[in-house]
Amino acid sequence: MWLFLLFIVVPIVEIVLFIKIGGFLGLWLTILIVILTAIIGTNLVKSQGLNAIREVQNSFLQGHDIARSLISGALILIAGVLLLTPGFFTDFIGLTFLIPTTRNMWISYGIKHFPGLVFINTNNNSKNKPHYQEKNDVIDGDYTDLDK
Repeated sequence: MWLFLLFIVVPIVEIVLFIKIGGFLGLWLTILIVILTAIIGTNLVKSQGLNAIREVQNSFLQGHDIARSLISGALILIAGVLLLTPGFFTDFIGLTFLIPTTRNMWISYGIKHFPGLVFINTNNNSKNKPHYQEKNDVIDGDYTDLDK
């Protein structure tokens, strides 16, 4: 249901913003701003995406949990889609996904409000505590194939 509302509400908000901003700035300046945000957003996504890949690699090589880095990379990817989508509201949300401080706020919000969807586990060597713990029904063990 929320996805349906998203597909209805976001375009309406974008249309209203286009009408209001277009009426204030004029048609050509509004179109120029939309094109510029797509170009600038593409460059920002490229640089932030490369940083996210390096961050995942470094976390993996150092034995740290890579979940937060992967979520950060996914938000950067979503930011790219939002910035390429024409509109002021989607551009604003996309920019908040690109700025590291606000991106971390989004991640913390998601961890806090959607604990069943966001799993961040840390190993025992890490100083960080797990953000979410679930009852573990997995039993680790070894086996020997007796048929061979």
